Formats: sequence, structure tokens, C-alpha cells
Amino acid sequence: MLNTAFDYGERPEALEPARITVHGDTCIYFGCPDVDAAYHQLRDKGLNIQPPKVAWYGMKQLYLKDPDGFGLCFQWKALTKLRPRQTPGPSCIVALYSLLVCL
Repeated sequence: MLNTAFDYGERPEALEPARITVHGDTCIYFGCPDVDAAYHQLRDKGLNIQPPKVAWYGMKQLYLKDPDGFGLCFQWKALTKLRPRQTPGPSCIVALYSLLVCL
């Protein structure tokens, strides 16, 4: 997704492991008011990802990798009480759409 080395439709079936490994130290963080909704939306699209977790410093975070091996994190301050599931916020929607287009 973040790598422009391949034109649309010319991406190989499998990338070279060495090429993906160097992306492992990069993670982009997105503000996402409803991390649970983002998780469910991605799972509904067929991604095999782990559920979000609350970090020790109070951020609810959903980590995943894009097709090029870059880390993506959708996060928001964890709430002390539960609230109904909402639609993800605008910045979260743009990032989700960009990721899903690449799949």
C-alpha cells in the first residue's frame, strides 16, 4: 500500500521476503474513534487479524500489516465504560479504504 514499486495490476503474487523485512520497522498510526468498528469492518472484508488491545498507557490499538509489510495502527483513547458500536471516523475510513483497495 505504501510502496509504489509496482504499478496497479503488476504486483507479483509473492514479494521477496528480504524486500518486506526492511519495512518491519515502520508503522503509521491513525486516529480512529471506534477501533472496534474498524476491526469488525476489516474482519468482514476477510482480513485475518487479531482483535484490538488496550495498551498500558490507555490507548486502544488495532495493529496490522499492509500488503507490503508496513505496520498500520488504528488507535483511540480507551474509554472507561462501553459505548455502542459506531462507524469509524473520517481519517479511519480513508485509511481503511486505502488498505482494502490493495487487497
